[in-house]
Amino acid sequence: MVQELLAAGVAAALAVVVYTGAAARVVRQYERGVVLRFGRLREGVRPPGFTMVVPFVDRLHKVNMQIVTMPVPAQEGITRDNVTVRVDAVVYFKVVDPASAIIEVEDYRFAVSQMAQTSLRSIIGKSDLDDLLSNREMLNQGLELMIDSPAVGWGVQIDRVEIKDVSLPETMKRSMARQAEADRERRARVINADAELQASKKLAEAAAVMSDQPAALQLRLLQTVVAVAAEKNSTLVLPFPVELLRFLERATPGGTEGEAQPWPAAGARRAGAAGAPSAAGTGAEADAVEGGTAGGGTADADAGYEAVVEYGTPAAPAAPDLPAVDAGLPSAPAIEEDPEPLFPADTGRAAGPAG
Repeated sequence: MVQELLAAGVAAALAVVVYTGAAARVVRQYERGVVLRFGRLREGVRPPGFTMVVPFVDRLHKVNMQIVTMPVPAQEGITRDNVTVRVDAVVYFKVVDPASAIIEVEDYRFAVSQMAQTSLRSIIGKSDLDDLLSNREMLNQGLELMIDSPAVGWGVQIDRVEIKDVSLPETMKRSMARQAEADRERRARVINADAELQASKKLAEAAAVMSDQPAALQLRLLQTVVAVAAEKNSTLVLPFPVELLRFLERATPGGTEGEAQPWPAAGARRAGAAGAPSAAGTGAEADAVEGGTAGGGTADADAGYEAVVEYGTPAAPAAPDLPAVDAGLPSAPAIEEDPEPLFPADTGRAAGPAG
């Protein structure tokens, strides 16, 4: 009798152990359990830890409550400004209602993935290329709203959506590079023109100061020479401003601006030294020269030169008649006298030996 009781106790204990082993379940901390009994949802969600279910009657589904990172495959589309692009993204979501994630949708991961791809293509078609490249924050928010709207009924919450990369065709990349280069060149030209304008104003002020002090031009010229000599070139280009010439001309003693010195001084002195009256002078002029010499005095050469320059009138030498070469041939016509000599200074030289 006792043995039978012991055997029954052992059998009951084994049955309890087997039942406990079949009914025991462990739910991890980041999971929640949903129990279906004969296909019907049991109220309440099993918390993390040890839990029991009825073997062969209840079925426990564990739902991960962690944030899931799901990459969205690259989607190719045409933007609103007719540019073909290829965009890929990533979605961060988590389950907030385990029962809805099990009951409302067959596979909530696949459903979120397909919804993300569809929404991404829709965003591409509604956006411009510039928005995809520079205004991604707004596109991320719009994409998150588009995915989160149907996912709420699945017990899924979209935490964040990010556009990872936007691939452009090579022709579009080259066009954008040329556009950026042209824009930079335009800004460089504008800056250069602004600098030229400011420099022209400063140069105008410097020119006004140098006009008051002409010696500043010479100092500026010396600075230019120093700057050019520092390059160690074999050829030295030295600019010489006209204003410096005018300054030197005004600084020369005995000279007046715009007034020329008498040129035929050498001819007049040479004619006076010969002792013969000049053919270019008049009778009164010759008497004045001879009277000064006959009176026992020495005629001043400069005074005689001044008299010649002031009162003398040059006369053109008479051209000799050319004899006829042959009696039977007509004689050569006489050369007409020039009304005025080409070089007035040479008349005194030609007339001296003839007198």
